[in-house]
Amino acid sequence: MAKSKSSSGSNKAVRILLNFALGILTIGIAVIFYAVVVYGIKKAANYSYDFAYQLFGNTTVEAAPGRDVKVTILKGESSMNIASKLEDAKLVTSKYSFYLKLKLKDYEIMPGTFVLNTSMTYDDILKVITDYGQSIDAETTVEDVESTP
Repeated sequence: MAKSKSSSGSNKAVRILLNFALGILTIGIAVIFYAVVVYGIKKAANYSYDFAYQLFGNTTVEAAPGRDVKVTILKGESSMNIASKLEDAKLVTSKYSFYLKLKLKDYEIMPGTFVLNTSMTYDDILKVITDYGQSIDAETTVEDVESTP
């Protein structure tokens, strides 16, 4: 009988040790889970802030004086394609925020070739590409008409 008391005592000690280890493991997993959740919320908040700032703030790609870039917009070209062109030319920081700004304000983009600068804000770019008079094509057309005999 002494043997069975001894083995039941060691079984009880092993169970206590396993329960303790399981408790520590459960707490560790919970801490890791909540750390990942907090990190995800922080990243989402930062992304949301940056996107909103691009949309409503005066964001530019470069500080003045920047560099001039010619962009050609074709008649009937989609707004997202235009936003992609501007992002590829390093004129806007995000094609998605520019596209949304374009849709929120309901601008009508004009076809033509425009000279834009990397230090322009989204609003500055929109003022230029919604005014056909600022197109290089419009200037060429006026010069051609004036020089015709």
